[in-house]
Amino acid sequence: MPVAVTGISPGDTAWMLAATALVLMMTPALGLFYAGLVRSKNTLNTFMMCVGAIAVAMVLWALVGYSLAFDGTGALLGGLGDFALSGVGFAPRAGTAIPGLLFMAFEATFCIITVALVSGAVVERMRFGPFLVFAALWSICVYAVLAHWAFGGGWLESGGTLDFAGGVPVEMGSGFSALAAALVVGARKDYGRQALLPHNTMYVLLGAGLLWFGWFGFNGGSGYGVGDASVLAFVNTLLCPACTLVVWFALDLLRGRKVTAIGAATAIVVGCVAITPAGGFIAPGWAMLLGALAALPSYAIISWRTRTRVDETLDVLAAHGTAGLVGILFVGFFAAAAWNGVSNGLLYGNAAQLWHQVLAILVVPTYAFVVTYALLKLIGLVTPLRATEHHEALGMDVTQHGEEAYVTGEGAILITAEAGVEAEVPVGDMA
Repeated sequence: MPVAVTGISPGDTAWMLAATALVLMMTPALGLFYAGLVRSKNTLNTFMMCVGAIAVAMVLWALVGYSLAFDGTGALLGGLGDFALSGVGFAPRAGTAIPGLLFMAFEATFCIITVALVSGAVVERMRFGPFLVFAALWSICVYAVLAHWAFGGGWLESGGTLDFAGGVPVEMGSGFSALAAALVVGARKDYGRQALLPHNTMYVLLGAGLLWFGWFGFNGGSGYGVGDASVLAFVNTLLCPACTLVVWFALDLLRGRKVTAIGAATAIVVGCVAITPAGGFIAPGWAMLLGALAALPSYAIISWRTRTRVDETLDVLAAHGTAGLVGILFVGFFAAAAWNGVSNGLLYGNAAQLWHQVLAILVVPTYAFVVTYALLKLIGLVTPLRATEHHEALGMDVTQHGEEAYVTGEGAILITAEAGVEAEVPVGDMA
C-alpha cells in the first residue's frame, strides 16, 4: 500500500490532475480548429499532425525533453539527471505541493500542443513522415530550450523575465517557428491563384470553444495549485478573450460590415494567447485592456499576410507569436505586486521589469526562427519536406494516410505507394 508523501497537498494535486487533462484536450481541440480551416481533402492529415504531435512530443519529453528543461539551473540548458524520468517520482516538485510525476505530465502537455501549433504553418503540403521527424527534433532543440529559459531556472527566469504560463516557449516559440517553417516549405501550389477557403466553419468554432475551455487548465494550472495565482489566472482567462472578441467584432464591421465566424474563433484564440504570459501577474481590469489591445496587431498581421506570398497557412504567427509577444510586453508595463506578490511593472514604478520583458521579445523570436529554419533545411537534405504537386492536388488525406474524411459515394482514390500508380476503387471496398 502506498505511503503518503509529506508535503503533498491533496487539493493542489486534484486540481493539477484536472488541469493536465484539460491541457491535453487542447491538442485534439486544436486539430478540430485547424481541420475546419483547411480544404476538405486535407482534413484528416491536418488533424493527424496534431495526433502525431501527441505521440512524438510525449515520448521525447519523457525521455529527454523534461530533463533538459527542468533538471538543474544552467543558464542555457538543463541536465540529464531526469533522463527517462529516472529522477522523477512521488516526492513534491520543488516549489510546489504536487508530485514530481504530475508536474512532469502537466508540462508535457504544453510541449505537445506547442509542436501541434507549428503544424498550422505547413498544412496541406508538408509530408507526414518529415513532419514527425521535425516534431521530434523541434521539441528538443527549440521547445525544451525555451522552456528552460523561461521556467526551468534558465537565464530569462533568473534574470527577472515574467512569463506565467508560456508566452515564451509556447506562444512566441510556436509563432516565429511557424514563420520559418512556412518560408522553408514554401507556399501551396494554388496559393494566390484561387481562394483557399475553410471547408467547415462549425469545426473551427467548436475547436475554438474547446480550446478556450482547455485554456482554464493551461493558465489556471500554471499556479501549480489552488492559490491566489491560479484563481487570478483563471478569471483573467475568462475576461481577456471576451474583450478580444468585442474588438474583433468591431474591426470586422469596420472592414467588411459583417462579423465573421472565422474571425470570432480567431479572436478567442488571440485573447487566450495574450493572457497566457500575463494571467497571474496583472489585475483583472488590465486583463480586459490587454484583450482589447491584443486584437489590433493580430488582426492587422492576418490582413497583411494574405496579401503577401508568405503562405503561413493558419496564421500561427499572428494568433500566437504576435499575441504572445504583446502579452509578454504588457507584463512589463502592468504587472502589479499587489496582485501577484512578485513584481511591479513600469506603471507601478519598476522600469527594470519592462527591460526584462523587452529582452525576451528580442531574443526568443530570433532563436525560434533561426533554429527552426536550420532544422527544416537539415531534414530537407535527407528527404523531401513537401508532397509533389500531383499529390498535393489529390489531397494530403489520401496520399499520406490512404483515407478520406468525407465519403462521397462516387469512389475514392487510393495511392499505391509501392507501384507508384493510382487506382479507382469503390468506397465500399475501402478499409
